[in-house]
Amino acid sequence: MTKSTKADPILLALFANRFMSIAEAMGRSLQQTSISTNIKERLDFSCAIFAPDGDLVANAPFIPIHLGSMSFAVKYQMKLHAKDLQEGDVLMTNSPRAGGSHLPDITIITPVFSRPESTGEKPEIIFFTASRGHHADVGGILPGSMPPTSINIFEEGAEVVSFKIVSKGKFDRDGLWDLMVERPARYEGCSGCRNFKDVESDLKAQIAANHKGIRLLHALVNEYTLPTVHEYMNHIRANAEFCVRQLLRDVVKRTGSNILEAVDYLDDGSPIHLRVEIDKEKGSAILDFAGTGSEVRGNLNAPISVVHSAVIYCMRAMLGTDIPLNAGCLVPIEIKIPPESFLLPTHTAAVCGGNVLTSQRIVDVVLKSFDACAASQGCTNNLTFGAGGKDKNGVVKAGWGYYEASTIAGGSGAGHDWHGTSGVHTHITNTRIGDIELLERRYPVLIHEFGLRENSGGKGKWNGGDGVRRVFEFTEKLQVSILSERRTRQPYGMYGGEPGAFGRNTWIKQCRPEDSDVVEEVDKEPAQAPRNTRVINIGGKATIMMGKGDKLVIETPGGGAWGSKKEEENTAEDKWKPEWSARGSWKDREALQAEF
Repeated sequence: MTKSTKADPILLALFANRFMSIAEAMGRSLQQTSISTNIKERLDFSCAIFAPDGDLVANAPFIPIHLGSMSFAVKYQMKLHAKDLQEGDVLMTNSPRAGGSHLPDITIITPVFSRPESTGEKPEIIFFTASRGHHADVGGILPGSMPPTSINIFEEGAEVVSFKIVSKGKFDRDGLWDLMVERPARYEGCSGCRNFKDVESDLKAQIAANHKGIRLLHALVNEYTLPTVHEYMNHIRANAEFCVRQLLRDVVKRTGSNILEAVDYLDDGSPIHLRVEIDKEKGSAILDFAGTGSEVRGNLNAPISVVHSAVIYCMRAMLGTDIPLNAGCLVPIEIKIPPESFLLPTHTAAVCGGNVLTSQRIVDVVLKSFDACAASQGCTNNLTFGAGGKDKNGVVKAGWGYYEASTIAGGSGAGHDWHGTSGVHTHITNTRIGDIELLERRYPVLIHEFGLRENSGGKGKWNGGDGVRRVFEFTEKLQVSILSERRTRQPYGMYGGEPGAFGRNTWIKQCRPEDSDVVEEVDKEPAQAPRNTRVINIGGKATIMMGKGDKLVIETPGGGAWGSKKEEENTAEDKWKPEWSARGSWKDREALQAEF
């Protein structure tokens, strides 16, 4: 692999866009060939290209929380299979200890071998292509594999550390069945995958998407030669590193200090504490999470790969330069995580909420420490419902699961010269919400209301965005689960701005004789009058067997505001305008958001 000291700026832009276009083509292939609602309609997947050493080279605008952590998965598989990978092999993994995020996110990794005719040497790995998709059900104690009350990894479904799903071109269906269906059901109260056919089909779509990337990478190599392609791959990473170093120097200049600190809390009170120490001369920083709370009994533990994803996203989001998200963004950054904290949990800890909820809070803390913006909704409002699996007698029944997560929008936080946006996905999530028509046609549910939650954003000089209100009615008896945050702690404002409203989950239950909540004889007092429904706040994390006609009302949090309503109290923010506006960081925020 050759390296030059200086990159041609035109070729640098060309290769950055060529790499991104390959990842985009992989994504289009995956969407077109998949069959599940999660991947085909909700677009809960990511595709990317990785260097021979496992570093992220480029991605398309998919899911930020996937893209930062997939490099961990590729590198882990390299350690296990560095010497035995051959042409036609494809690897599968979803384990948090192997670079995974949570178990429904399954990563497919394919090595890209050089062509002897192009190099004249023995074939060697020149790239990796990888795709990660969120599968609707991988087993566990509840349909959807996102149980709000899980306390260990086994309750969340099938965990696969490493599996050669394709070996020399042969697909191992029997091995996949054993891993996804048989093994998860061995744990007490747990079922295997409830819809194996859909999972198998979507995994094949991921394999095909990776192959699409391989074909396009070989075309690029044939056009420019392998040394040139690798040279500009390194230049792209070096350019990202340079941009982040400049960002860190600018922060010290703007704030007048090289020490930044911030703390925020999960709804259960667990703190996330961050201290940033910047070396202005080197343009580097140490992000130390010392003081963060211990591993929790629930599922808000975040694997280390998720922490890195959140940090790399923040660094990229604060840049004013249009570059691909890649491993270079983290070269100037050292991340320290205290052992036994919920950001570095043990390998049996439950993690499904850490990927979708704690990750959002990590982003809020990083951006707060850099004085970048007020808090977003800080949640992804994970709703799952379905039927089937293992009943109380241990009998396994065929079933299904639907997962509407990272899609129920909320309010984004305001900044030093802009209002937050209402009803949008924020930060680490970038999925699409399912069309109401498709949802109602495919599943026993009706959507009565889906709109903005007025006045839920914080008020200030720059207002936070409003959350949303979404009302479901279930037309048959179903197991329904909600996994959410910011239900007891409001998204913070900055510089005197008000916080956003916290979220709320409400069950409107039909009274039924079988539930013993129908009042047969009552007094004449109005407070004791017969009622047909009960209105119940179910909190942030709950699993309920909802009956026919029951409704679930999800009200998502708003974003925090920036600056006090009183103009004279806003002098503290004047320090922002010269440095950040000149660099255009926040002027281009809509373009950056669209990219992610």
